[in-house]
Amino acid sequence: MKKNDSVKKMTLFALTWPIFIEVLLHMLMGNADTLMLSQYSDDSVAAVGVANQILYLIIVMFGFVATGTAILIAQNIGAKNLKDAGEISAVSLGANLIFGLVLSAIIFVFSKPLLRLMDLPEELIEEAHSYLVIVGGFSFVQALIMTIGGIVRSYGFTRDVMYITIGMNILNVIGNYLFIFGPFGFPVLGVEGVAISTTASRLIGLIVSIVVLYKRVPGGLPVKMLFSFPKKHLKNLLKIGIPSAGEHLSYNSSQMVITYFIATIGTEALTTRVYAQNIMMFILLFGIAISQGTQILIGYLIGENKIEEAYKRCLKSLRYAIGISAFCAILLSYFSKELMGIFTSNEEIIAVGSTLILLTIILEPGRSFNLVIINSLRATGDVKFPVYMGILSMWGVSVTLSYILGIYFALGLIGVWIAFIADEWLRGLLMLWRWRSRVWVNYSFIQKKAN
Repeated sequence: MKKNDSVKKMTLFALTWPIFIEVLLHMLMGNADTLMLSQYSDDSVAAVGVANQILYLIIVMFGFVATGTAILIAQNIGAKNLKDAGEISAVSLGANLIFGLVLSAIIFVFSKPLLRLMDLPEELIEEAHSYLVIVGGFSFVQALIMTIGGIVRSYGFTRDVMYITIGMNILNVIGNYLFIFGPFGFPVLGVEGVAISTTASRLIGLIVSIVVLYKRVPGGLPVKMLFSFPKKHLKNLLKIGIPSAGEHLSYNSSQMVITYFIATIGTEALTTRVYAQNIMMFILLFGIAISQGTQILIGYLIGENKIEEAYKRCLKSLRYAIGISAFCAILLSYFSKELMGIFTSNEEIIAVGSTLILLTIILEPGRSFNLVIINSLRATGDVKFPVYMGILSMWGVSVTLSYILGIYFALGLIGVWIAFIADEWLRGLLMLWRWRSRVWVNYSFIQKKAN
């Protein structure tokens, strides 16, 4: 898609395959950290896994601006309001930079109290602390990378973001190797080395992202608006972003509570969950890529006021996501023991982890409903309903059942996974009902502007 090309030329496949590669590489970055650390220490894997739970929560906070940015830019591009799209890009960058610096400072100062809130075993605190201080202290870098990525993708340049992610992954793996295994006289720093490698690769990725951004925004980025925060754009960003972040925040905070439950079972259970979820992420990435590509297309279509095309686009994407995720879940479950064996030789971890991956055959198709339809609803501007239903289901079903089945009835991680399945399917069916109701046709920001 050239700068002045019509939106009509964009297809789901053209948008989605680079997003797929990008998401895959982000997941590989996390898996590379886990796999390389597993050769160093299983306890280190558990420490980093819990620290990342806190960092995921922070990333969600950054996402509230990035989400609103992507949707507003897509709708304005569809309506051919390129000036407004450029202004929204600048405003979102300034807002997330300030927000990122504040949250980075909070993580840096309060890292140990946050880890103790997670009931992390005392022997893991120091390693988790060193990781959290380094990666969390520079988390504002991730805030800017997320925002720039959302902007560039919304203009249709999904391959640019993919190439940047490839470079970041290569740098991260090289850094991990140097600091974990200590070749050429490099110091063996373990968890601290992984944190340094992750942060350094993100800093370099940010520099490249800024260069790409300036080249891809038609007419150039209006730098003077970075910290001006005009009311009309900031209001719309917050109107979309805050409810969207609320849903993600609810999910991640509920996962932190469930992690607390799992921590009471023991370090082995924490490690099993980390390994199993790293494998399951390869199934999830198909749904994420399809949902993000669909969000961009529906944003364009809403901007062009093509309501019926937007309606059909969501349902078609949903069928793709369900079919692919079910197939991948079956395939990975067949090789589950071998896959778990890549990370550990502990037979108990392999046995429980393999059962969790088997349950994923039921879990992942349900998750596809939420990924595709919630992103589609956001693209139309209908962002509050997913939040309300999400909070009710995540806490009323996922957290509650995790405790009842996993802790009270002592089913452990299997009970927790059953709770996940119930939550995803309940929310997914509610989202499908919402989409078919077509209530979302009244939420377009472009339509409101025209009035």
